[in-house]
Amino acid sequence: MISIAELFVRVAGENPVVQGFVGGVVIAGLNLFGAMLVFVWRDPSERALDGALGFAAGVMLAAAFTSLIIPGIEQYSGGNPIPTLVGVALGVLFLDQADALIPHAHYLLTGRRRRDEANPSTSLPLDNERLAPVVLFILAITLHNMPEGLAVGVGFGSGNIANAIPLMLAIGIQNIPEGLAVSVAAINAGLDRRSYAVFAGLRSGIVEIPLAVLGALAVSAVEPILPYAMGFAAGAMLFVISDEIIPETHTRGYERTATLGVMAGVIVMLYLDVSLG
Repeated sequence: MISIAELFVRVAGENPVVQGFVGGVVIAGLNLFGAMLVFVWRDPSERALDGALGFAAGVMLAAAFTSLIIPGIEQYSGGNPIPTLVGVALGVLFLDQADALIPHAHYLLTGRRRRDEANPSTSLPLDNERLAPVVLFILAITLHNMPEGLAVGVGFGSGNIANAIPLMLAIGIQNIPEGLAVSVAAINAGLDRRSYAVFAGLRSGIVEIPLAVLGALAVSAVEPILPYAMGFAAGAMLFVISDEIIPETHTRGYERTATLGVMAGVIVMLYLDVSLG
């Protein structure tokens, strides 16, 4: 019986950059699939969305360690944790500073301000303009999708298919509820279901596919940066989980559902990592 890794190599070939491109297409396609769920799941409850986003956070949380941080330290730094941990710190710093330019996705999705909001501007129209917050929300989600595409590219660029395939599947799986959540936010702002579902998928593809190629190309051409790049992608993902996804799932009274979703996501990702790796 052919394995998933062998099937992937048959489709994408053995060039890490091409593999990164195919991986980017896969995760972008799953984001589009999530966005298009509004065709059949027209009014998901807040409890269901919080549980789904919690699941996405759990998958990303486990993937950041099993497919990025641990391999970066053990396989590509000879057991030296410093390069990977420096990358983690840089990834966190990048997302933290980027939040000062792009308002919090939490704020734009819920309309509620956070005390620690990185961008304290009061000029953003939320109550009297329905469309502007959604446009800004798309920008925020696009920014936060950047480390996901980069992570997939770095995974394939490392040449380790056993780590890259679970990472691609993990990010693709978590893109499904994320795409649905963005579509629901847009629909609540008055945008058409069909047009926005398609737009959401295209938006994710524009960001994640080139970054997957860039990540694969960079680490293939300059192998010594690999542990830094893996750490950077992991740090950026961890920042998004802690700063955006989990706080968002704890604002509507369904914390237990969201927490169970996180645990389920961690279990699924660990199973994928062991079974595919």
